[in-house]
Amino acid sequence: MLILEFKVKGKPAQYSAIDEAIRTTQFIRNKSIRYWMDNPNVTKYDLNKQCAVLAKEFPFANDLNSQARQSAAERAWSAISRFYEDVRLSAHVEACKKKVLGKKGYPKFQKNCRSVEYKTTGWKLEDNRKYIVFTDKNKIGRLKLLGSRDLNFYQPEQIKRVRLVRRADGYYAQFPVSVDRQESVMPSGKAIGLDVGLKEFYTDSNGFAVENPRFLRKGEQRLKRAHRLVSRKQKGGHNRRKAINKLGRVHLKISRQRKDHAVNLARCVISSNDVVAYEDLRVKNLVKNHCLAKSINDASWYQFRVWLEYFGKVFGKITIAVPPHYTSQNCSACGQTVQKSLSVRTHVCECGCELDRDHNAAINILRLGLSTVGHTGMYALGDLTTTLAESVLSGQVESLSKESPRL
Repeated sequence: MLILEFKVKGKPAQYSAIDEAIRTTQFIRNKSIRYWMDNPNVTKYDLNKQCAVLAKEFPFANDLNSQARQSAAERAWSAISRFYEDVRLSAHVEACKKKVLGKKGYPKFQKNCRSVEYKTTGWKLEDNRKYIVFTDKNKIGRLKLLGSRDLNFYQPEQIKRVRLVRRADGYYAQFPVSVDRQESVMPSGKAIGLDVGLKEFYTDSNGFAVENPRFLRKGEQRLKRAHRLVSRKQKGGHNRRKAINKLGRVHLKISRQRKDHAVNLARCVISSNDVVAYEDLRVKNLVKNHCLAKSINDASWYQFRVWLEYFGKVFGKITIAVPPHYTSQNCSACGQTVQKSLSVRTHVCECGCELDRDHNAAINILRLGLSTVGHTGMYALGDLTTTLAESVLSGQVESLSKESPRL
């Protein structure tokens, strides 16, 4: 599935109509959550039926396309199903710990919706797919699509939905296209391990390091100034809304810088190597350290990992997530554990190995990753996985040798 995004150009009245459609989506989603709270045994289809009841009761809800109303109800059911899954998992954990189960991940009412989603009806493309027309009673009308991608490359039935998104710098139309993206490149015959960090963005097993861009740190002064401008304006005034929009644009630029950096770097790594091993980090747990939380979020390790895995699938390369335990402490030459704090940046072992801390970790990560290649269905457990596989294989050989004297 590809998401093609275009900026839409229209008149102020059309932008107001889009805002009204977004508010209606938020209203239907919250009403669906309330209906589920009052009737806990309802299903996804009951929420879809409730959309028709809301359309008869509220005229502004009837102005929105029927399938767009169902999409809003599906958003509510997505939150409900996640809650059910969290309860199921938490119940198992709490049963082991013998503690009282709380309302983990309970669905909440949405306060700031920013998008409305149409399915296959309520819109159509015109003028060689350079314009999109919304045909429901919400009166959004005809919008021009601004972008470099060509929708004519895909068949009409491949475009499954249309999503209108409001951002600080304007309105965008997203087209989810059902297509299997595959690209072929010549094998490079290389394998590397990546160790991400805060000093350097990552260091590979060859000793090459990529500088950490630190986009948030560089834009922090602009953010502080934008925050001060917002605090000086009177609440509820037009100037305050303009200042908030300016603040949102600064945040949006930093977010786009991070994404662009992650996409370009991940594509370069995948296209240059056949096997890429990286740490299976739990960033959600790492940011609990309040001293490093801002720097960890600024590095955006998880986004880089997501794009690594995506491009690995596109180019047909092998990506392996290995457990990060002791990758920085163990010596890459002899395997001995050398305890060191985070401030110690050089790995020095009694065997004579002296490397940069991240370089040593990258070599260990690559070794763990390569030890799992070929063991289908096994998680990256390093030597333990190899040992188990060898023990099973040796057991099979012994049993065959007993049955057949020729072996």
